[in-house]
Amino acid sequence: MSTVTPMMAQYLDIKAQYPDALLFYRMGDFYEMFFDDAVNAAEALDIALTKRGKHDGNDIPMCGVPVHAAEGYLLTLIRKGFRVAVGEQLESPAEAKKRGSKSVVKRDVVRLVTPGTITEDSLLEARRHNFLTAYCEMRDQSALAWADISTGAFHVMPVASVRVSPELARLAPSELIVPDGPALDQLRTIAEDHQIPVTPLAKSSFDSTAAEKRICDLFKVSTLESYGSFNRAEISAMGAVIDYLDITQKGKLPLLQPPQQEAEDRVVQIDAATRRSLELTRSLTGGRGGSLLAVVDRTVTPAGGRLLEQRLSSPSRNLDVIRSRLTALDFVVEQTQLAQSLRAALRKTPDLDRALSRLALDRGGPRDLAAVRNTLIQSEAISDLCDRADMPPLLQQALSGLTGFDDLLPLLDAALIAEPPLLARDGGFIAEGYDSELDEARTLRDEGRSVIAALQKKYSDHTGINSLKIKHNNVLGYFIETTATHAEKMLSAPLSETYIHRQTTANQVRFTTVELSEIEARILNAGNLALEIEKRLYTRLSDAILANAALLNAAARGLAELDLVTALADLALGENWSCPTVDTSREFSISGGRHPVVEQALRQQGGSSFVANDCDLTADTGAAIWLLTGPNMAGKSTFLRQNALIAILAQMGSYVPADSAHIGLISQLFSRVGASDDLARGRSTFMVEMVETAAILNQADDRALVILDEIGRGTATYDGLSIAWATLEHLHEVNRARALFATHYHELTQLAGKLPGVDNATVSVKEWEGEVIFLHEVKKGAADRSYGVQVAQLAGLPGSVVARARDVLDMLEEGRRSGAGKIPIDDLPLFAAAPPPQPAAPVGPSPVEMLLDDIHPDDLSPREALEALYRLKEAAS
Repeated sequence: MSTVTPMMAQYLDIKAQYPDALLFYRMGDFYEMFFDDAVNAAEALDIALTKRGKHDGNDIPMCGVPVHAAEGYLLTLIRKGFRVAVGEQLESPAEAKKRGSKSVVKRDVVRLVTPGTITEDSLLEARRHNFLTAYCEMRDQSALAWADISTGAFHVMPVASVRVSPELARLAPSELIVPDGPALDQLRTIAEDHQIPVTPLAKSSFDSTAAEKRICDLFKVSTLESYGSFNRAEISAMGAVIDYLDITQKGKLPLLQPPQQEAEDRVVQIDAATRRSLELTRSLTGGRGGSLLAVVDRTVTPAGGRLLEQRLSSPSRNLDVIRSRLTALDFVVEQTQLAQSLRAALRKTPDLDRALSRLALDRGGPRDLAAVRNTLIQSEAISDLCDRADMPPLLQQALSGLTGFDDLLPLLDAALIAEPPLLARDGGFIAEGYDSELDEARTLRDEGRSVIAALQKKYSDHTGINSLKIKHNNVLGYFIETTATHAEKMLSAPLSETYIHRQTTANQVRFTTVELSEIEARILNAGNLALEIEKRLYTRLSDAILANAALLNAAARGLAELDLVTALADLALGENWSCPTVDTSREFSISGGRHPVVEQALRQQGGSSFVANDCDLTADTGAAIWLLTGPNMAGKSTFLRQNALIAILAQMGSYVPADSAHIGLISQLFSRVGASDDLARGRSTFMVEMVETAAILNQADDRALVILDEIGRGTATYDGLSIAWATLEHLHEVNRARALFATHYHELTQLAGKLPGVDNATVSVKEWEGEVIFLHEVKKGAADRSYGVQVAQLAGLPGSVVARARDVLDMLEEGRRSGAGKIPIDDLPLFAAAPPPQPAAPVGPSPVEMLLDDIHPDDLSPREALEALYRLKEAAS
């Protein structure tokens, strides 16, 4: 049986503490992995799998990644669902040897990297929050808490269990913490629907009494009352977030802002299916491109981009909040010169939130110090640009956070060079003249370099060897090097009395002198001293910044608000958007509305301009429903979606793509547009459609906006018609909602005469010589048919299939008109193969064409022209 080496024993001991994570075991310049970790990592990272020694008679699999490139490998592993425990060396090999020649370097895990706890810029999306979320359910209470340790954001809200899925869709967290227990499987299923990794924690992490103490200790308060009145579930969820951060960060807690309590009725409720359908922040392909967010995002800072996504995902239901945002936007739209100056200054503003977070977690560097300094410089410039007295309250509040750094900014400005290095250990980031002791050490270090150069010339002249060099490495320090051809001369008297041999390699011989050793000691001491002084000053500057963390967080929020409002103003002016009217009425009137994503796509393709349309779902009481008919490809789905997007933009506090819009506050937004299946859960397309429709009918209130497309199309005609009919009646009679209901069941248009809140509308088309032309114009009235065969022809179906389809359609419609009921199968062989297309016979010129060839208009008199016209008419008939 093989003996376990001390190093492998240490590895196995550390790994036993983190069985569910890959262990990055630091060995010099590499993170090594062994056993199953190595096998899994090698496959995930596509790197070589090797072996090192044996364990229980078997080869030990091994792979490794360089420390300097570890972030890229971490990103790949995290995206593939792994957690990584980072085991660092806690002492140098020299320190370990002091305990004995065979002592192993002390190592331990300094950090557990999970999807919700990453802080590195290279692992994060700059314009997206990276939320870690915890859910807790206690008796009749439940709550969600979420934090972004890369920005310090910390929120909590009570949430009914049925609202967990929609809220997770809104937040799109990177990781969900849940208590280990019976409810775990159900929560895991919900999380998997949103592709969110789930991490179970012991129930002790959710204990409300211990959680309250954790929160108070973190924020150094004796009670939570100053932050709000929290129920036990909210406290437990917040406490679980903090406990998990304590576990993963090994006691080094991030700089979280005081918790902000949110209410369920604060924002418009939008479920996951609706978010996917409307492509608010992600397109159906999963990327940012093609989404509403991508089209409206003109922010110039990462913080502004994150705020925009947050607002777009969570449109407000608070009228005062909406109006304050629109008032600020109105002001900036009118002050175009000021807006341009603000945007120019904001472009130079670094990401203050994330720089602060890295400094608090001791993962920062000199560039983070410079980021704070540069932000404060731009904050001062922005503040000087604005006359606050003339500004709306929202802008005044944003600007108020940009001042109050009269001590910090001069300190950072005097201490730091313009562009510092990435790492503190590299040195060279403190400005000359800031610290006299540092300047002295640098002078000695730098003069030492010139002394070495002079010494090299002296030795070269003394030995007569022009190629002699003085070099340095970490093993030998400074040494004299000559080629092997001069070895005999250097090793012989009298030179051997001055030059002390140190090392011989294949091509070089290396020496030292007493004089060189003395100068080396002086230079190294000076260099090390300079580096130690810079590290000490780095800590002092970092502490000064963190002491102003609350003020800096306020500045970051103010800058993000200014960025967002100026970006929305730039969007409104550039795209000719208008300011909506938002109030508490049941108005929903849009004039000249457009779909912003489709409109931009048409412009980029150089195609036709977007056809704007009106929509009026106003109702003082009861339902207001437009029943929309018309062919596929005519623009029904686009019309449905654009009105929902306009409502979202209005309630987030933005101008909208319309000539005018009057939106009475909507409380919920539901969309059932498009077809998809869920095979993993055994759901057909029709089943998914019915589940989503059921959710709408069971939840929509009288202030909801509902858009439904082709309900009932996934089953037999009469089944589908009956479901669509009953759904429309339920929306009208029970939900009493504002809705757009698109359908191909023309029988439903009869309901407009029976239900007072239902109006018929159709998308106009024009037929020309058997072909259909889409006008994309929505008008009142009902379509007479669906033009399905014409659309099939446009799609390129073989001519024989299109012709056969026309024959079948004519027979079916004739049977329906005559009331004949079933059509005999002999008359309508639906399952007979269509005849193969016959090659077209060659056709000669028609009589009309032959007559036209003989006509020369310039040679005809008026009478002859009239006679020619009669001949053409006779030939055509």
